[in-house]
Amino acid sequence: MAKKQDFASKTMKLAKHGKSCPVCGEFYTYVKTVDMVASEKPGAYHFVEHVVPVCKCNEKAIYG
Repeated sequence: MAKKQDFASKTMKLAKHGKSCPVCGEFYTYVKTVDMVASEKPGAYHFVEHVVPVCKCNEKAIYG
């Protein structure tokens, strides 16, 4: 018979495989940010998406 596994043990298993911050040691959570950039046309803009790793060290700088 298969071993029953609860949700907490599954999340801890996934957290061990992620990258951790060298400063605080916390595992990164990834957030998509969208920046508005002026385009070559006057008065026109386009959007650039970035995926940024967030931990306790840079949380206030990213979430502002």
